[in-house]
Amino acid sequence: MVEYIMTLLQVALDCLKLGEALRISSEVEEYVDIIEVGTPLIKSEGLRTVEILKKVFMEKLIFADTKTMDVGDLEARMAFDAGADIMSVCSVAPRQTIKAAIEEGRKRDKKVMVDLLGAIDKIHTARDIMDMGPHYFCIHTGIDEQKAGMDPFKALESFSKKISTHFAVAGGIKPEDIIKIMHFSPSIIIVGGYITKAQDPKEAAKLLRAEIKGVEKK
Repeated sequence: MVEYIMTLLQVALDCLKLGEALRISSEVEEYVDIIEVGTPLIKSEGLRTVEILKKVFMEKLIFADTKTMDVGDLEARMAFDAGADIMSVCSVAPRQTIKAAIEEGRKRDKKVMVDLLGAIDKIHTARDIMDMGPHYFCIHTGIDEQKAGMDPFKALESFSKKISTHFAVAGGIKPEDIIKIMHFSPSIIIVGGYITKAQDPKEAAKLLRAEIKGVEKK
């Protein structure tokens, strides 16, 4: 298991409008480390959202959730040119695509997250990709999977024991989940709906940050 100095909190902006993304980011910036331009937002408003958010929130890491499936170097280059610090590629993409994205990231001193969404055997898939040197894996339970009743944390224990690398966790995370997630030393905790759909996104982010810090101090 990889040990971390601290766990970063990432807000996933899976909204459809730039204005909403800017509003939520402004409210939560004090408590989050990474601002994610979600896949729906990129598809709705384009990569200009990455550029604008990076200009407004220069002190924050910006994650472009491109979920790349082909032309890994091109899509990585597009995301990084727009100002992203991190972009994502799907673990079920061709290996050539994943490798191309990772290599492009290293050329630019940027990072690539390999999203394990859709991978049937996450440990086997991660082992197959490890030699390419991804910066992070993401253990991700998608919204449709959550609706179908899938346990978002089922894979955490076995993954953290068998794969020694940095990883993120995403999927239906709430404050009460933080203590059990932190037990596995994630590098990043990604939260979407709990923050973005809250009546008070700032308070939601503040509570999540407090939970993370509380575990780190123990």
